Amino acid sequence: MASPATPRLRTPTDLGDNARKDIAGAVNALLADAFALYIKTKNFHWHVSGPHFRDYHLLLDEQAAEILATTDELAERVRKIGGNTIRSIGDIAKKTRIADNDAAYVSPEDMLAELRDDTQRVITAMRETHDLCDEHNDVATASLLENYIDAAEKRVWFLYEIGRKGSPDGH
Repeated sequence: MASPATPRLRTPTDLGDNARKDIAGAVNALLADAFALYIKTKNFHWHVSGPHFRDYHLLLDEQAAEILATTDELAERVRKIGGNTIRSIGDIAKKTRIADNDAAYVSPEDMLAELRDDTQRVITAMRETHDLCDEHNDVATASLLENYIDAAEKRVWFLYEIGRKGSPDGH
């Protein structure tokens, strides 16, 4: 069992104590969101049905893999600046801002919309974390987030386009 106090890491960095603490906290929340969004995306990947099954199934699998690929770099970034990162499913549950979906059935259209909205929320959180990194001159974390924001915007775009009915105004 872990001790109540988590020892401070002595990883060399020129970021101040407040910067490390603030950035590690924000990145850990992004990490928790990534794991929660990954699980939700895989849930929908496994349970999607209907006439577009193959397309949706493959798209959601691709997106889940992209999301999971961010987790190691986010966690390692926290460690590089001397922070501790998430340690368990319970820790993820405490930190994530992504709501679970335990419904027995979700329509494919609702799956796409929910993932699109969740991903947009993650983009907003990444931008806020990027601003925090800019305040503390943490260019490495900010740079990492820039690439993740771009990739997430692409996922939102795909989820939006695949869910459109085909008219130019998106309806």
